[in-house]
Amino acid sequence: MAEIRKYNRIRVVLADREKSIKWLAEQMDKKPNTVSRWCRNEMQPSIETFYKIAEILKVEVGDLLNPLSKISEEF
Repeated sequence: MAEIRKYNRIRVVLADREKSIKWLAEQMDKKPNTVSRWCRNEMQPSIETFYKIAEILKVEVGDLLNPLSKISEEF
């Protein structure tokens, strides 16, 4: 099985904010399994969606992304 690169930190930020995947899915009018796939880094949301997530969670968009150095370690 291919290694999943962890580009985003959505799961971490949700935990920091004490919010659930289900809660975020409801806020975004998305299915919980879609948000779960984002949280597991199986797929990535669009740039526009990252901005919406950041707005909902009251964080900067950059807080939702892993730094390039962390992603580069996985290559």
